[in-house]
Amino acid sequence: MPQIEETQPKYLQIAHYIRDQILRGDLRPGDEVPSERQLAVDWSVSRPTAARSLEALSHQGLVEKRQGSGTYVRDLEVNRRARELYGRARETGKIYTAGEYAVIASAGWLDAPHHVVEALGLGEDRRAVHRRRVTNDQDGPINLSTSWFTPDVGRRAPKLVESERIQEGTLLYVENMTGRQGSYAEDRMSARHATDQEAEELHLAPAAAVLIVHHVVYDLRGHPLEFTEATYPPHRWAFEQGYPLS
Repeated sequence: MPQIEETQPKYLQIAHYIRDQILRGDLRPGDEVPSERQLAVDWSVSRPTAARSLEALSHQGLVEKRQGSGTYVRDLEVNRRARELYGRARETGKIYTAGEYAVIASAGWLDAPHHVVEALGLGEDRRAVHRRRVTNDQDGPINLSTSWFTPDVGRRAPKLVESERIQEGTLLYVENMTGRQGSYAEDRMSARHATDQEAEELHLAPAAAVLIVHHVVYDLRGHPLEFTEATYPPHRWAFEQGYPLS
């Protein structure tokens, strides 16, 4: 068991250790994670600290607590497209499959909207780097997405503000330029009507229903590395997840 370090909150160190076990596959969907009591003993921390670590994992969507049973690893298939893209980029140096391509609609520095400021922890300075793209294949647009990065990342990764495509994908490029590695991600999904601009770029009828995914990538220290807002046409998404009924 790793030793507790003073540079990071104890509950986060415990949560990150279990999170890494889950992402490596050492703990698989349906496996039970250590209880509060066991974590308190193993890590020599208080029960409230152990409970907070499990709560952090739950907020990250990695585990679920079952009443009267314990805490178990969740099925992570909801994030499969993002995982496939990142995995492909690391293996091949290319983020898209044959026939897929992205058109960069805009890139550069902007004042970030409020939800991006909150997700990236920008504080009073709202300036951030954005990349807006439409991903296509032979059947037309797959999605419209805008990625946002903090000023520090923007200064260290200058290609982010250029309109040319980044072959290996923005995340792998950012990792290589900053030395910060993406460790886990959170997705929040909702549905709404498309804006006029979204409808035009995605070849949809005005006010068509679209899926909105807010995708936040965190580094090994739990700090946000990339925030992406993706808009999917109604015929381009379907998420499946299996789960126990008891």
